[in-house]
Amino acid sequence: MVLEFRQAGIYCPEGDFYIDPWRPVERALITHGHADHARPGHGRYLATGAAAPVMRHRLGEIALDTVGFGETRRIGGANVSFHPAGHVPGSAQIRVEVAGEVWVVSGDYKTEPDRLSEPFEPIPCHSFVTECTFGLPVFTWAPEAQAAAEINAWWADNAAEGRFSLLGAYALGKAQRLLTLLDPAIGPILTHGAVENTNAVLRGQGIALPATTQVTPDLEPSEHPGALVLAPPSALATTWARRFRPASTGFASGWMRLRGVRRRRAVDRGFVVSDHADWAGLNAAIDATGAENIYVTHGYTDIFARWLTERGYRAAVVPTEFTGEDLDAPDDTGPEA
Repeated sequence: MVLEFRQAGIYCPEGDFYIDPWRPVERALITHGHADHARPGHGRYLATGAAAPVMRHRLGEIALDTVGFGETRRIGGANVSFHPAGHVPGSAQIRVEVAGEVWVVSGDYKTEPDRLSEPFEPIPCHSFVTECTFGLPVFTWAPEAQAAAEINAWWADNAAEGRFSLLGAYALGKAQRLLTLLDPAIGPILTHGAVENTNAVLRGQGIALPATTQVTPDLEPSEHPGALVLAPPSALATTWARRFRPASTGFASGWMRLRGVRRRRAVDRGFVVSDHADWAGLNAAIDATGAENIYVTHGYTDIFARWLTERGYRAAVVPTEFTGEDLDAPDDTGPEA
């Protein structure tokens, strides 16, 4: 096998490296900067140049080397290249070739293009390691323009009624994608410090985002009538958020497709926006690889693997410590996440 599934993570014997390991290792190839994939404690890191700034922001001073999309590196007896995953800026699928056999580790991915991340590219391979965070037929995403219209209409209605719009979204990736969907003509955009810190990192690497104002202790909400306030979900139920009154609360996530989740989150509005592939996207991505062997990591693994087997694939579930878009996971807000 080109790759093995070990206690520390996904391992390549020919190259003596791991991909997104969850235990400290000497050499780690990282698909993207979210905390369940880019962890502290490794000896050396390799990631795309576009993922590096966020990784350094989160992990501090690490031994990090970078590679461009599509650039081939020879590591031991393996040829390695990184290809866009469409999940967050800099996110990659990692292609590993040994003696003509090709495996691809997808990390987290989204097949529909957005206004923020490099578009997903299907990579032909013999074996494909895939997530299935939203691996049920109920999970289908509307066009991005529809989500933008729904969020902006909610914001505009709130502003007209004298309410703030508190919108929960994870600080890396989701928050910035939402910023690209907002209409700044409606009102000011305020941000939680965790969101604004990530905004600064991405702006520093040339990613265009609309103007935002960080919420600081001395900010006076009354001076920003009709504002949309973008914050990590965990901040919505804190004293930090209660200063913005009256307010309507919203949450943007693929989980909003399920009944009862909005009630569980105790928000007024749920918006179906995800940085992961939906059911159709997962199936299309797998088909496009031409792979015979599919290894399913995190999400609805058992159900999705059975579905793939029924479709004629050799599918197996691989236990990992990746979480995907987990409603119960801590917000990936910074170095402590």
